[in-house]
Amino acid sequence: MTSTAVSFPMPAVPRRRRTPAQVAAAVPVAGPKKVLLAAPRGYCAGVDRAVIAVEKALEHYGPPVYVRKQIVHNVHVVSSLEAKGAVFVEENEEVPEGALVVFSAHGVSPAVVASAADRGLRTIDATCPLVTKVHREAVRFAKDDFDILLIGHEGHEEVEGTAGEAPDHIQIVNGPHEVGSVTVRDPEKVIWLSQTTLSVDETMETVRLLKERFPTLQDPPSDDICYATTNRQVAIKNISPRADLVLVVGSANSSNSVRLVEVALEYGAKKSYRVDFANEVDESWFEGVATVGVTSGASVPEILVQDVLRLLADYGYADVEEIVTAEEDLLFSLPKELRATLKAAGDTTRGLGGRGTRPSN
Repeated sequence: MTSTAVSFPMPAVPRRRRTPAQVAAAVPVAGPKKVLLAAPRGYCAGVDRAVIAVEKALEHYGPPVYVRKQIVHNVHVVSSLEAKGAVFVEENEEVPEGALVVFSAHGVSPAVVASAADRGLRTIDATCPLVTKVHREAVRFAKDDFDILLIGHEGHEEVEGTAGEAPDHIQIVNGPHEVGSVTVRDPEKVIWLSQTTLSVDETMETVRLLKERFPTLQDPPSDDICYATTNRQVAIKNISPRADLVLVVGSANSSNSVRLVEVALEYGAKKSYRVDFANEVDESWFEGVATVGVTSGASVPEILVQDVLRLLADYGYADVEEIVTAEEDLLFSLPKELRATLKAAGDTTRGLGGRGTRPSN
């Protein structure tokens, strides 16, 4: 069988950079240069858990280990795991019968689980527990015959997985602009749920407009937007009013990373750009810039942030102040299918995934 896995090599180094002196001469900087480094940033517990799950599967079962979709939305993580023997596919049909497949952190629908069983695939479910929580809410309220308004981006893997839990009861609402077209069977039996990686502000604006149309709209039992998404947005809201430029490290298909750029601009940053790697930073962005804010999405390893900080130091931004707005210490157990294997092998090196427990590289 021919694999359709996609490779994400490190990008080529761009054209020769202008020197710091040339950049400074173009537009002088008023005031001392400094970096405001957001904390928390980078890996969340769910991402850490999912990446460890693939690494441990490779270690104990040997390559190839197939992964349905990108395990997390970061090109560096994907390419690093590919180098170790992971094979990324779009659908179960691309996995040889009887092989091992890992479901990504974004979750899958019951139909995907069923198709894996039909092919005799061995599975490891690396769905983030916070996404699993939303799945369970969908099942619960569908069983009670509620109309469920799922706020999220249609086509995103997480939204597809959640919607697949109760397709006859779930209606996707992409944002405030779609509220006017929402229809429900009974306005007294409506609840909203959400994708875990959305902009908090935009989600609550969507909810506000939905409640104007459906005053008895119920809230989810607990917040669906995950702690890591919220914390990273709070941190960048704190930094942005003081920043001439905000750099967000993260991939284009990472919803929470893209949202950080939007939040930075909304909350006062003069400019904000998203990059996967330090060599994607354009030194022209530094013209006239005294203060640079730096953060990263929840699927970004810290080594990529440190690369950006080293580049900034080369251009005179060596003074780094970390702005801490929250402490994260959440840990998740590894998927149950993997825990049994690790226990049988006597492997106790990593049973948990979470903030602050993972090496920076």
